[in-house]
Amino acid sequence: MHTQSHAHSHSHRHCETAGRMLWIAAAITLAYAGVEAGVGWWAGSLALVADAGHMVNDAGALTLAAAAAWLARRPVSTRHSYGFGRAEFLAALVNSGAMLALVTWLAISAMQRLRDPQAVVGEAVSLAAAVGLAINLLVAWLLSRGERNLNTRAALLHVLGDVLGSMAALLSGIVIALTGWTPIDPLLSLGIGALVLFSSLRLLREALHGLMEGTPLDLALEEVGQSLACLPGVISVHDLHIWSVAPEKVMLSAHLLVRDLRQWETVLDACLALLDERFGIHHVTLQPEPMARTVHWLDVRGGQAIATGGPGKSHHVSQPPANTG
Repeated sequence: MHTQSHAHSHSHRHCETAGRMLWIAAAITLAYAGVEAGVGWWAGSLALVADAGHMVNDAGALTLAAAAAWLARRPVSTRHSYGFGRAEFLAALVNSGAMLALVTWLAISAMQRLRDPQAVVGEAVSLAAAVGLAINLLVAWLLSRGERNLNTRAALLHVLGDVLGSMAALLSGIVIALTGWTPIDPLLSLGIGALVLFSSLRLLREALHGLMEGTPLDLALEEVGQSLACLPGVISVHDLHIWSVAPEKVMLSAHLLVRDLRQWETVLDACLALLDERFGIHHVTLQPEPMARTVHWLDVRGGQAIATGGPGKSHHVSQPPANTG
């Protein structure tokens, strides 16, 4: 028996809103990244250039996330019966990998700057970083208004990394303008890189887990199985599988050994209600199996079939015909 959620249209509207916000955020981010990169290069600030690099990377990440959100909204077809929701896993995987590459470049550049300090124009860095911080906060606010799934979380991670980068660049500019201590610039860049590294690795793990069709990290397979087995009329549960075909689309299939097949409709309603209300699983396929099955023995001499009850799985037993030759 298969059932699906009745909230598809509601989810579809949320997905459209998220996609539109991603496109807007990408355009804003890319526009200011060019300005910040030019100011950072002129002022000699690694923190500001790194922040601009974050923003360029973010613009690409937001564009990729928006394209994945659009692709995920495409309807199912005979060739893609699950749709294209897994594109969001791929986008999150690419974005997290890009963040790791950016963190690596930032760490190398910061170490070089510590060994070979350069003059930094603190006032210009502070002004550009302050505007960049406002832009990044605006983009983060836009993204928070859309649907929160793995894809938008990956994009939001990029933007929050930029928020931290802008804060680091702002603090760096103020310190350099007041004290002239330039090592603060690469040191703050290393600190921001460490924070972004931790979040990127966690996101990468979730994206890989989803692509490998692992049980969603917020669900415990044993708990779901035990909860189903405790329902009235259910004896046991086996062949239980839980996986995701999209970040917010969890699937479940299982075989249920039931006491009485005549009560299956009642048992099924209880199972669906439990999975929906307690675990948030709406796409469910359940196969009932009787506690006892009939075994047919063939009485060759009498020409009659004798039915007897038998527990467990099906048994097909027959006797060879008598030798009459």
